[in-house]
Amino acid sequence: MTTTPHSLAPAGLAPNRCAAAVALACLAMPLALHAQDANQASPALETIQITGSWLGTGLQNSVKNFAGARTQVDKEKIEATGAASIGEVMRRIPGVQASENSGTAGSAISLNIGVRGLTGRYSPRSTILLDGVPLAVAPYGQPQLSFAPVSLNNIEAIDVVRGGGAVRYGPQNVGGIINFTSRAIPSKPGLTGDVTVRHNHYSEGGQDNTQYSTFLGSQLDNGLGLALLYSGMTGSSWRQGSDEKVNDLAFKFRYELTGSSEVYGKVSYYDVNSRTPGGLTVAQFNANPFQNTRPTDYWNGERKGLDLGYINTISDNQEFEVRAYYNDSTRKSTLINATGTQLAHQPRDYEVLGIEPRYTQRVQLGATTHDVTAGYRFLRERGNDRAYNQTIATGVNSATTRFDNATDAHAVYIDDRIAFGAWRVTPGVRFEHIETNREDRATTQRFDTTNNKALPSLNVAYLVNPALTLFANYGTSFGPVQNIQLNSQTATNPLKPELAKTAEVGARWQTPQIRAELTAFKIRFDNQILQVPGITPATFQNIGATSHEGIEAAIDYTFDKASALAGLNVYANYSYTKAIQKSGTTAGLDVPFYSRNTDTLGARYQLGDWAFNLASTHQSAQYADTANTFAETADARLGRIPGFRLWNIQADWKVPGYKGSSIAVGVNNLADKRYYTRNVDGNPGRMVGTPRMLYVQGRFAF
Repeated sequence: MTTTPHSLAPAGLAPNRCAAAVALACLAMPLALHAQDANQASPALETIQITGSWLGTGLQNSVKNFAGARTQVDKEKIEATGAASIGEVMRRIPGVQASENSGTAGSAISLNIGVRGLTGRYSPRSTILLDGVPLAVAPYGQPQLSFAPVSLNNIEAIDVVRGGGAVRYGPQNVGGIINFTSRAIPSKPGLTGDVTVRHNHYSEGGQDNTQYSTFLGSQLDNGLGLALLYSGMTGSSWRQGSDEKVNDLAFKFRYELTGSSEVYGKVSYYDVNSRTPGGLTVAQFNANPFQNTRPTDYWNGERKGLDLGYINTISDNQEFEVRAYYNDSTRKSTLINATGTQLAHQPRDYEVLGIEPRYTQRVQLGATTHDVTAGYRFLRERGNDRAYNQTIATGVNSATTRFDNATDAHAVYIDDRIAFGAWRVTPGVRFEHIETNREDRATTQRFDTTNNKALPSLNVAYLVNPALTLFANYGTSFGPVQNIQLNSQTATNPLKPELAKTAEVGARWQTPQIRAELTAFKIRFDNQILQVPGITPATFQNIGATSHEGIEAAIDYTFDKASALAGLNVYANYSYTKAIQKSGTTAGLDVPFYSRNTDTLGARYQLGDWAFNLASTHQSAQYADTANTFAETADARLGRIPGFRLWNIQADWKVPGYKGSSIAVGVNNLADKRYYTRNVDGNPGRMVGTPRMLYVQGRFAF
């Protein structure tokens, strides 16, 4: 590894070569022991009948044979982590780094996920979906998840495609595609349901909150399936004055029209109100890292959504699906200024309408089978962002500034999954046409931009045997000019879309006993749009380029039922990422807010109705700015962020005679490790991480 004077290596944070070697050796063992002759009989071709697949055709839906790095986490694994939030689960996925609160000063309203060294603040570099529908309030104009309307307790599975899935989904997917799947409608008649209550007690700060969730569903004899999902939370987190309230409600349905077709849909409502304690100076943190110096600050938001779909598996060789969705979102932040004299209010409104038809046709040409899928996506965004200041002493509000934003985006894609022998080769291309404008209501000045981009990709998989898949892929991704950046669009500063090129190579081994994966990746990210420092009002230019490369390794081993360790499952993953700036005065330095080394270790032991879990997550140090400032400033705005390791334990008891009912107890951050990140908003400073947390959870199912 090549280092610079600003690298993390001098602080004792060089890559853990021992951990990497162990992970690679564990992966290599089954490959060497079980590889078979490549001339064996060709593997059976998967059917394209795949109702409900968010990725598209059934050939794309198989994780085992998928031509890229991909991790799925089901509800059982989510619950085994003891996680209280989505971010805690995401930390256990190779290549993914999640921050608890660096973006919104401690609020539960946001989601901060970074993949492969890309910025995690509000998750702007990944396409994040809920049941295949974009989660962002404005996927093109504001892809950041400063308001993330999704709750962990309503999620049945998390699917993270880090590479190989770019051609169909966008606009911004250099950080992969993440799909949260809500709990499914039951497939059997009769009422199915459960009620879950979890109480979290923190050893410091706000100390207590309670999470509630319920699920009711049934499949009726007339072909109608129904489900009601609710998840809520009230109480405080680990900072003083961090009161939060969340309501997440959804009603799902599906109706079988014929033996091969159905309609489906979901109506959803989400609201959240979250106090935001903000960052602390070094002196404040040392005095009490859990204090709240900004009791006036808060974020809130509301989202109402509807999505409808129709799918018809016309035959063994044809499938058609169309879906439409609409959501109406509002969110507002209120933050005090540095002198404590004014409150800055920033309310924003968004409306998104989308429609996506697609068609898949299987064609036999000689020795090759082709699954050709063509699709189109139209997405219409309308919204506004407003801002005004309130003088605390007088209560007088300033004049309100308002910008109206509009985007009409068209995406057309086609890909061809070609199967011949043990090979699966998928060339594809997506073309994006995006028209965006932004109008200053005070001056009627308009800022307009049009983006056109063709984005090719190529995925290749070789099915060595039923367990082993080798894969490689190449894809392109881009991010259009966003709403707030349009103010900088001039004849002399014609902003271009951000463009990224990603290459992967890897191997995956899956049997009932062993699951292992090894991936090497390289990303070249050009044309990044960055804010020019020291200029008012904010000005953006295409000045950023970064290079990301690394490896990701994971293994999961379940001991045989006949062995002395029957009931034991052990797992581990390790990621090494080197993300370097390539442009400007900071070229050669690390990208801020990412760790070069992350790993997860864990074990689960099943003994009758009892299950016991022990797990650990680790991340190495990070920098908080592009200059890689090492020494911490007194206001804690800049400086290296130390790495940390956390340990969690859990015990779960399945209540005999009540299938699906259970009682769980656990402790997260068992050693009460004190760690922190930094906030980068107008309320900067250290943000303390979760202290020791004890939780008790009960579920009653019927």
